[in-house]
Amino acid sequence: MSERHRVEDLLRELAPQVLGTLVRRYGVFDTCEDAVQEALLAAALQWPAEGIPAGPRAWLVTVASRKLVDQVRSEQARRHREDRIALATPQAELLSRAADAEPVTDRDDSLALLFLCCHPALSRPSRIALTLRAVGGLTTAQIAAAFLVPEATMAQRISRAKQTLKASGTPLRMPEAADRAERLAEVLHVLYLVFNEGYTTTDGADLTAPALSAEAIRLTRLLHRLLPDDAETAGLLALMLLTDARRPARIGPDGDLVPLAEQDRGRWDRRLVAEGIDLISRTLPRGQVGPYQLQAAIAAVHDEAEHVDATDWPQILALYELLEHISPNPMVTLNRSVAVAMVHGPSAGLDLLGTLGSDKRTARHHRLLATRAHLLEMLGRHEAAADAYREAARRAVSTPERRHLTARAARLSTAPG
Repeated sequence: MSERHRVEDLLRELAPQVLGTLVRRYGVFDTCEDAVQEALLAAALQWPAEGIPAGPRAWLVTVASRKLVDQVRSEQARRHREDRIALATPQAELLSRAADAEPVTDRDDSLALLFLCCHPALSRPSRIALTLRAVGGLTTAQIAAAFLVPEATMAQRISRAKQTLKASGTPLRMPEAADRAERLAEVLHVLYLVFNEGYTTTDGADLTAPALSAEAIRLTRLLHRLLPDDAETAGLLALMLLTDARRPARIGPDGDLVPLAEQDRGRWDRRLVAEGIDLISRTLPRGQVGPYQLQAAIAAVHDEAEHVDATDWPQILALYELLEHISPNPMVTLNRSVAVAMVHGPSAGLDLLGTLGSDKRTARHHRLLATRAHLLEMLGRHEAAADAYREAARRAVSTPERRHLTARAARLSTAPG
């Protein structure tokens, strides 16, 4: 690993710790976040050439504090903010000194920062953006590129999120026990959405955005380290690892999507598979089974099969039935229909799939049509399957998925039956 890459990895690890320290000390999230970004930029330019300081976290905290004070001093129109920070800041903090001259407390506020970025007052897109910026350490440009929106749009979204947090007056601390579980569930859901967007992008020419999935895994590892006894956090991490392990085999030489049943399993990342299976195997026996654990268990059954014909479909069906019982969702039903087809035949799968036609959440979703096409193909009804594939392709927004579905339709149009 090059020195520059080593610095980048270290800065992303330290970013939430430094921001947490400043927010706890000064209590102004928006200004603190701007100051930390400036400190990170300064380190990214200086450290590769001059070397990483002995106390990198202390260096960043000190430089960010200095940037913060400079910002406040330059905003004459906002004297009340300067007064508030000045009152909370020892006089020694206002003096220029060596960046790594003093030790910094080992307290890590990363978990509290995650909860703050997923504040109920924020919209879900804002929670995702702010989490990636403040906790993930990604730049506004990187986040905008990942979600295929203009940088100015993402900058406005992040700015509004910071202003909302400021208006809420929420301090940097863990939520009270009464709403901690609900807030943790939202944190997990934000990380889940980030991973899914990276694994299968909702729009654009590329099937995946690996950097986004990698960041979701990194943040979930952080959350698991901070909350090692939370079973659903462990389940989500296992699900991500077991799913991401298939990424190398999921895209063909021409960038085409390769479905699970057709993937070269020799290309799967067996290190991630082993880690994910070990994690979910240690988590499930605790007895507090949740949706992420069940999804991870399903992924584990798939990943343990040496080839598609060795897949334990009855076990997968039982897991989907349990998942649908504790977390009813049309997408769960859609996936269960495939398992039903593999165990009881495609006609039974189609019957279950038919129950989703009146659900407005899935009625016009391309995945419903694609699954229907797949089950019709299993029955040998090639003309009907081709029509369903073509309609699914028209509704898909991801270019690789649209290309894959169109190719399926074209292949069946020339097949007998």
